[in-house]
Amino acid sequence: MVLKIVYWATTLIAAAMLLMAVTYLTGSAQIVAAMNHLGYPQHLRVVLGVAKPAAGVVLLLPGLRVFKEWAYAGVSFAWSMAFLAHWVAGDGAMAFFPLVLLALLVVSYFTRPASRRLAPTTATV
Repeated sequence: MVLKIVYWATTLIAAAMLLMAVTYLTGSAQIVAAMNHLGYPQHLRVVLGVAKPAAGVVLLLPGLRVFKEWAYAGVSFAWSMAFLAHWVAGDGAMAFFPLVLLALLVVSYFTRPASRRLAPTTATV
């Protein structure tokens, strides 16, 4: 029961943060300036504005086991790179926020129920 609560708490927080990335699509001056500050091209803003919310939805939906693996991997890469981008940009303590989110994602990944995992495969040689 505790693992189920931990799984859903960490997954909901991670998914909420991912769903908020839909604001990247607004093209507001603040978002554009933030992307420029990190040295990101503006077309990446659009890609992340679609991919991150999609990953958040996939993490919440039942089934879709292969998509979940891809979502966990893609978000891990995105948040790792976000940390590096903020660190290189000299954002100080703010650079560690993506690592906090990444830690929540890792906990979500390792506490997920069997119904949300890929089925083990047996390789034959």
